[in-house]
Amino acid sequence: MLKKDHVETVRMAMDTIAKNKLRSGLTVLGIVIGVMTVIAISSVVRGLNSRIQEQVAELGSNVVWVYRFDVFQFGRPSTELLTRKELSLEDAMALRDMPHVAFVGAGIRMFMPQFGVGTYSVKYKGRKASNTILEGDTSSIKDVYDIALKEGRFFTEEEDQRRANVIAIGYDTAEELFGAESPIGKELNIEGELFTVIAVAEKRKSGVGGGKNPDDNIVYFPLHTFKKIHPELKDHWISVKAESHMTVDAVKDEIRDVLRRRRHVRFNQPDNFAIFTPDSLSELWGQLTGGIFVFMFAVSSVGLMVGGVGVMNIMLVSVTERTREIGVRKAIGATKRNILFQFTLEAITLCALGGVIGILIGGLITWGIHSAFSGLPATMSVYWTVAAFSVSCSIGLLFGIYPAWKAANLDPIEALRYE
Repeated sequence: MLKKDHVETVRMAMDTIAKNKLRSGLTVLGIVIGVMTVIAISSVVRGLNSRIQEQVAELGSNVVWVYRFDVFQFGRPSTELLTRKELSLEDAMALRDMPHVAFVGAGIRMFMPQFGVGTYSVKYKGRKASNTILEGDTSSIKDVYDIALKEGRFFTEEEDQRRANVIAIGYDTAEELFGAESPIGKELNIEGELFTVIAVAEKRKSGVGGGKNPDDNIVYFPLHTFKKIHPELKDHWISVKAESHMTVDAVKDEIRDVLRRRRHVRFNQPDNFAIFTPDSLSELWGQLTGGIFVFMFAVSSVGLMVGGVGVMNIMLVSVTERTREIGVRKAIGATKRNILFQFTLEAITLCALGGVIGILIGGLITWGIHSAFSGLPATMSVYWTVAAFSVSCSIGLLFGIYPAWKAANLDPIEALRYE
């Protein structure tokens, strides 16, 4: 329980802040900006991390991809990259008999990689679905990715070999073209040819930024059927499903060994293909969010430091303005400790108030982002909320202790004479 003089000191500190509302508000503006930045950015990143983890889980933790290039490499590709030999269907088939491998699929996709959406329109009578991804796959792709079907059946290997004009379509593609009507048995016009719908995939989880997933607006062709309409495309994307997550590393080593031999890579030369897993997505995202947190730390630090300097400046002004009051308090028995406690408490309270306002504004920004981006799970983190509030209080203590010390060490006689 606080002593009576401490209670009186707290009351005086609160009264001083309340009497100077505008000055107090301007003083803590930097604190508000710093805390608001921490809350808003940490909430968005937390939501995006959650979405990325959902996407990675949907892809499967035991899937290994092989492609001609490293898709996570940025910058201008080298001559060696551009001249690499494409991966072939035969390369994929050579991986089927490896130990620890459950399924192997090969495919070719036509889309805009920079936007993650398709470039083609598919038509049914007078309706059209735009930005549709066109993808040719072996029949095993449904087992590699555990593609769930809303209705119908996936195409077979026999249909792939005889280049049958059958397709499976994504959930959004079906909804756009057929609405409540069943697409099974209907024919779609794709690049001037008719293809019979035999399956509709179930809806996938939302995309990274919320809203629709681009992979819900897709048409799956048998691989040889797709090559029939696009013979110029030869760059295959190979997907390998390991028996379990525990065997992924062993499968990667086996893939590397098989492909190096098939592609005649010498022992002293690097791979002329790229192997990666869903964990690679998580690692890349971790690097990106690391940069975001550095930016957040820089912005919030500047805001908090500016706020701290502002608090120190105003507290020094306050000490000067209240010199006579300090002298009177000392004359009637207030100790150095009482004065030190009062002015330190004022500084901490100012910064704590700024922290609370920053948390509230950051919470409003989080709610606005959540609403504006169709359910992006931007959620406030208890850890970062407590950390931001604690740092704001610490700023008050750090930058308020000198003005408080100066007030506590004023000579009472000189203070009473001050005009």
